[in-house]
This record gives sequence, C-alpha cells and structure tokens, in this order.
Amino acid sequence: MPGFEWLGREEKEAVVDVMDRGVLFRYEFAEKRGDAWRVRQFEEAFAAYAGAKHALAVTSGSAALKVALCALGVGPGDEVITQGFTFVATWEAILDCGAEPVFCEIDDTLCMDPADLEKKITPRTRCIVPVHMMGAPADIGRIKAVADAHGVPVLEDTAQAAGCFLNGRHMGTFGKVGTFSFDAVKTLTTGEGGMVITDDADLWRRASEYHDHGHDHRPVGRGNEGRNFFGFNFRMMELQGAIGLAQLAKMPAMVQTYQKHKNAMLEALGQVPGLSPRRVADRSGDAATFVSWFLPDAQAAARFNKSLADSGCGAVPWGVNTWHSYPNWEQLHAGATPIASGWPFKRPGGADLRFGPADLPNTKELLGRCLSWQIMLNWDDAKIEAMRQAVAKAAKEL
Repeated sequence: MPGFEWLGREEKEAVVDVMDRGVLFRYEFAEKRGDAWRVRQFEEAFAAYAGAKHALAVTSGSAALKVALCALGVGPGDEVITQGFTFVATWEAILDCGAEPVFCEIDDTLCMDPADLEKKITPRTRCIVPVHMMGAPADIGRIKAVADAHGVPVLEDTAQAAGCFLNGRHMGTFGKVGTFSFDAVKTLTTGEGGMVITDDADLWRRASEYHDHGHDHRPVGRGNEGRNFFGFNFRMMELQGAIGLAQLAKMPAMVQTYQKHKNAMLEALGQVPGLSPRRVADRSGDAATFVSWFLPDAQAAARFNKSLADSGCGAVPWGVNTWHSYPNWEQLHAGATPIASGWPFKRPGGADLRFGPADLPNTKELLGRCLSWQIMLNWDDAKIEAMRQAVAKAAKEL
C-alpha cells in the first residue's frame, strides 16, 4: 500500500516551495511564509476528502491514536476494547494513556467481531477501537450499534484504510473520531505523519490543544492563552504538509489502480478449490491495498504459500506475523516495559495486567489459515501474469 511508489515531481516541487519560503514550523511566521500554511491546508483538504468537519495533522498514526484517546478523556482506570489483529501501535497508545487494552476476536472481515465485542464490554469500558485492516472496513454498522447501546464512543483506527469508503462514506467518519497514518508504507505517505478527524468541534479543540503543549489555536493562530490543560508535542511540520497535499491529489488514481490489480488477483484466486476470500462489505469502496484469503486449515495455507514462494510470489502468512497478531506479541504477554516500576503492566493499588497468548483462539485459528498479498501500484502486466501462474501452480499442489 505504499504511496512512495508514486513520489515524483509534484512532491519535489511542494518541498522546494516550503524550503524557499524558509518556514518549516506549522504555526506563526505569517509575514515570512506568505499565504503558505501547508499543514493547515493539508488538514482542510483531507477533511474535505474524507467528509469530516475537522482534521488535525500530527507526527504519526501512533500519535494520532494517543491524541484522540486523550481528547476523549481516556486514562487510568478505563478499559479500551480493540482487536487482536492490528499493528502494535493501537494497544501501545492505550497503554501509554494509562488505560487497559481489552482484546476482542476478529471475524472473516479480519477486523473486530461485533459478537465478541458485546461480551467484552464492562462498566469500565471507556472507548471502542475497531481497526480497518489492510484497506477494507470492519463491520462498523454492527460495532456502532453495540457501542451506542452502551453509550461508549468509537474511535476508528483507520491507519491502514485511507481511501476506503463504505456505501460512499469514508472510514473514520462513522465513529466519534477517526485516526490515520501516513508513514512510509501507507497509501498516502508523508514519510511519517498522521491525522485525526472528527465532526465534534469540542473534541477537535481538545485534540488540537493537547498536541501542541496546551496552546489554544482558536480560530487558527497559536498562543491565544489561557490554557485549559497541559499537552505534549505531536505537531506535523510544513514539509510533511506539503508532501501530503501532493499525495492526496493522487489518491483517487492510486485507489483505482489498486482495485484493478486486486480484481485481477481475486479472479485468479477464485479458481482455487477450498479458498475463500476475505469478506469485504463494499468492493467498490475498497482501498484494495491487500488481497487476503483463507484456506481450509493452517496446513493447507502453509502448503499453498510454499508453492507461491517457490514461484517468487510468496504471501504474508499472518499466523506467524509478530507485528500484527495477538498470539505473537511476546512483549505484551511478558509485560515487558522499560519503566523500572513495571508500569503500565504493574498497577499501584490494583491488579496487574496480564495477557495470555491463548486468549483469542478464534483470531489465532483465522490468522493461521490466512494469507495476503500487498498490492503494489507499479505492478505491470508481466508481474500480474506471473502471479496468476503461481496461483494456478499452487492450486494443483494443494
């Protein structure tokens, strides 16, 4: 899903323009920068693209999660439910707020299972964080229904799903707040960077103040104090904002290209007996950065992938992945932390946090027989044909 494949003249010119003006900081220096407020313009353009009223650019997708959780008031004593298939940043941000992550099973969307979500809610549940994995949506309608019934806000982790729509509505706009990542391997990349979007003006204000040491930015400037609370520094700089604007202009063409390549792969995979594709609610809105499928069991998945790899077309075997799969997060299960007191796993005056690798059996079983290809923008006809042939060969060897 890397937008870096299409980094080109537009991004270079945008960066040179910022350098020529000599202002890298997103705030202040109005006279020197002229009318170039690239981060603010990126926020406005991204909000318009996603259909949100407010957007806040930050330093990373991880920072976006932390800022959004803090803006929601999440902290020690709170539980935040998320899923057992996500990048580690999702639960790291929860722990970094002092809250306790509660992990939910996934279903065949490869996202949060609404039925298991219902079982995990307690009186301490403060937020629900479904993750739209690999460019396609969670079952957000059912998730929202469960959340609304319990009066719990939804934070959509949309780090991997920029450009993904469900029935014409961009992911990240269904819940109270949505967060995005623009790191080096995301569809829209600024090298590092992230975004928080919301329709709630008060939540945007809290996020905006928190991400910049508590500074007041109403309506736009900076330093209109008094300060409402302390904050930290998660500011995006103008170079990133300029690159983001150039990349955002390419998003529709990127998604169209991804969908074309993905459709070709789905056609090839559709000829494999016993193979079932990941459930995607709205194919027309799919960001299509990955194509994912299930084999009948882990052994069949391993055989199939070995054949693909022998042809130079190996897939991602999620059952052994250590960055995204709950059963393989050894640092979480060990309660490993650099903090001498053992925080956040050791809790003063309360029960220590414990997470067992066997706690999510459905997630382990699903990921054990799941394979994915990351779709690349610059695949040509020869590459796609080679992958078709690899699938046909692997099907015969199953």
